[in-house]
Amino acid sequence: MDYFESILLGIVQGLTEFLPISSSGHIEISKVILGSSFDKNEGLLFTIILHFATALSTMCFFRKDLIDVFKGLFTKNWNDSKKFSILILISMIPAVIIGLVYEDLINSLFNGNLILVGAMLYVTALLLFLSDFLKLKKNEITYKNSFIIGIAQAIAILPGISRSGATIAISIIMGIDREKAARFSFIMVIPLIFGSMFKSMIDYDLTFENYNMINLILGFSSAFITGLFACKWMISLVKNSKLYYFSIYCCIVGSIVIAYSFKNGL
Repeated sequence: MDYFESILLGIVQGLTEFLPISSSGHIEISKVILGSSFDKNEGLLFTIILHFATALSTMCFFRKDLIDVFKGLFTKNWNDSKKFSILILISMIPAVIIGLVYEDLINSLFNGNLILVGAMLYVTALLLFLSDFLKLKKNEITYKNSFIIGIAQAIAILPGISRSGATIAISIIMGIDREKAARFSFIMVIPLIFGSMFKSMIDYDLTFENYNMINLILGFSSAFITGLFACKWMISLVKNSKLYYFSIYCCIVGSIVIAYSFKNGL
């Protein structure tokens, strides 16, 4: 992998982690288009670095909210910050269970399976479309709702289903305020990213030896900077009810990917 590929994959990760078009799906598509080849540990380490970069960009953007969540976890008094921190913890449960139980199966899906990516992009498109046009009674983020949103996040482990798109769409469909839905969606993934990152580093004994550090730095930097802009952009898009644009995009890309796969026997 050359420096250009590192930068490009970082940009793809930074944009698609926050925009509702599936970062995992677009990374898989980009790898096939670029002809990028990794051994197992090399690819996993690079993926971890990219996710770490977007997690940090999320933390920078929502730093005030995260401080409130952190305070809420350790305060004795019951307040909105403490409730929000508990809601975040509840939302993590489905993804943690799915990730631990089906880890090997999930990892096997991230291997250039473009037909699966294309099919799951259709699912993302449907959710985004419904979120803009399905009007339900106004609701708040409750313990039950946070668990349902967590289930959407767990399902979005599949390449092609957008994590932000699925969680925000499900929240809006349940009647949760759009800005609150986006805020909750972006914050709830941070603990999972760090947990998954440390688990993978330990399980696969990943180190930075024998790896091109410039590639890692370029990928990290491009993902972090792009992520900051994409996060702010996504909040604005959600508030202005324009997610159906991305629904159209996902349908187009999904169709192209599936057609390409059948044509090339992938």
